[in-house]
Formats: sequence, structure tokens, C-alpha cells
Amino acid sequence: MLKPRKVPMRMCVGCREMKPKRELLRIVRNQQGEVKWDPVGKAPGRGAYVCRSRACFTRAVKAKQLQRALEHPVEESVFEKLLEEIAAHEQTNPEEEATTSQAGKSPCRP
Repeated sequence: MLKPRKVPMRMCVGCREMKPKRELLRIVRNQQGEVKWDPVGKAPGRGAYVCRSRACFTRAVKAKQLQRALEHPVEESVFEKLLEEIAAHEQTNPEEEATTSQAGKSPCRP
């Protein structure tokens, strides 16, 4: 009998909830000090994870949690690129937004 595979869990810097790694966006700071979005999730360097919801991402930016987690300042271009990814995710998965808004909850903790 096969064992079920272990799902890697990561903590979102915005809402501080543990979620499967595949559900989160990864931002990485490489050895040269460049901060960029990591679409594959395997780039070398210090990484930080954030949910794909606007509320959670806004909370992480406002509280400077991304900069704290990466131990480096984050440029506006990275924030814009992540917002585009979040918008694309919301368009492709509208049922997630509908189920959370019907329950009266946001996708992440308030």
C-alpha cells in the first residue's frame, strides 16, 4: 500500500496562516540582493510566501511583513507584479471568492 504524500506547508506573511505551498505566491531575494517574484517556487535565495488574496497581500505590504521576512527592502515593481498575479488568480477562480463572500468571511483572517 502506498503512503499518502506529505504536502509542504508554508506560513503566509500577511495573515500568518499555514497553507499548502502551492496555494501561495513566493517572493525571493537572491544573493545579489534582487527581490523578485518566483513563479516556479524553486529559485535559490531567501523566500517569503503570501496568499493570493488582495486583502492578505495589502496587509503584508502595509505592515512591511515582506520586507521583514526577506530582510531587504522590496521595490514597487515587485508589488505591482504580485498584484497582477493575484488579479489573474481571482479571475480564473471566481468560485473561491463566491464561497468566502457567502460565508461572510474573507479568504484570510481579518
